[in-house]
Amino acid sequence: MTKPVNSARGIAADVTAGRTSAVETAEAALARIEAAKALNAVVTIDPARTLADAARVDDRLCAGETMSLAGVPIVVKDNIWASGWRVTQGSRLFADFVAPQDAVAIERLRKAGAVIVGIGATSEFACKGVTTSQLYGPTRHPLDPALTPGGSSGGPAAAVAAGLVPLAIGTDAGGSSRRPPAHVGVAGFKPSYGAIPYGPGFAEPFFGLSVIAPIASDVADIALAFEAMAGADPRDPDSALFARQAEDIDGMRMAFSPRLGLDVAVDDIVANALASTVDRLSAAGLRITRRDPVWPTGATEDAIMPLQHAGLAALYGDAFRKDPTIFDPDVAKQIERGLSWSGAEVAGALVASAAIANAFAAFLTDVDLLLTPTVPCVAWSLTQLGPDMIGGKPASPRGHAVFTPFVNHARLPAISIPCGTDPRGLPFGLQIIARRGQDRTLLGAAHQIEAMLQAC
Repeated sequence: MTKPVNSARGIAADVTAGRTSAVETAEAALARIEAAKALNAVVTIDPARTLADAARVDDRLCAGETMSLAGVPIVVKDNIWASGWRVTQGSRLFADFVAPQDAVAIERLRKAGAVIVGIGATSEFACKGVTTSQLYGPTRHPLDPALTPGGSSGGPAAAVAAGLVPLAIGTDAGGSSRRPPAHVGVAGFKPSYGAIPYGPGFAEPFFGLSVIAPIASDVADIALAFEAMAGADPRDPDSALFARQAEDIDGMRMAFSPRLGLDVAVDDIVANALASTVDRLSAAGLRITRRDPVWPTGATEDAIMPLQHAGLAALYGDAFRKDPTIFDPDVAKQIERGLSWSGAEVAGALVASAAIANAFAAFLTDVDLLLTPTVPCVAWSLTQLGPDMIGGKPASPRGHAVFTPFVNHARLPAISIPCGTDPRGLPFGLQIIARRGQDRTLLGAAHQIEAMLQAC
């Protein structure tokens, strides 16, 4: 599979200038998706709808309208509403659901001229660290079909990495649009909570954690998509306006934490490459110190996981009691666990979540950016929830996910950019984290760091 000739920026420029049309661009993307069916990254297509939407973009251009994403083909994750499209959350409960309206983010992307060419695979309810579902089966890694791209935004990430589209839209409640991009070698951005309106759409089991997250081959395309989607909307009371900030990294105070201050295992190839990356950035003139956040006692992913379990139980407990077999077995276990949590235990998870957010905020009072690994390992077998070993030690099924969830609980922006590969060519990423609301500062810094790494 080959990558598209152009970035989202290049496609928009070509379509705007009349060097190609939105319809021709959409037809080419649909052909790539058809040729890559075995990847199972795009689970729903509707060529007639796509080409009609593309024709409307061409008509708008002819009428003199200017659009920042004119004719750019996009894949949208299978848990985000796109009007008229089958959107299932990877669940047999919603196998025939057709979105009655656009989420605000999708509405804004369409206004900017983007054209939906397909719906990208997710795990059921976006609640697994791999992308597989009872409804569609597994999504495969573009570099090795025996491996997983991770999850839950594995479909959108794989679609970008395989060159099917230059831009995809995922969601991120615990790393779902940072870890898969890291595993397949592209960039994934988790905005500040509230930076991009969330919904209208499905009820969320994640209690104020999930965000709309653009995925692209580079930071500039991510920034372009972010600007099209960002900004408050009255339909989402949590959405907010964030002012434009400085985007130059000169003088920024940066910290590097190789394990995020956690007692977790990291593969040597990842740890060594991250350390080397930081050395190169320091040599290029960045002010980076070695410093770890200090977490409150008992701050672990286990401490906050009851929120996800209880959220699933609240939404789908009745359906589970009627027929547990309709669910992915791994998700069914989460629902069953959620039904068993007491109110005090769920409240305890909320307390832990708030303590993590406060600790992160304290750390970032005198640090502008925090650099960490995005993932502690490369991609693993398609048939497993996680790798058996990480850093030479037996790994739990969530051992691959250790560096991303706390960012969601702190509601901070974070981006993963590629920073290396193992001897087999399997990628991993550098995660860059900023204060809440400093999304544009983060994107500007990430763009410059990306350029520095490419130049080294």
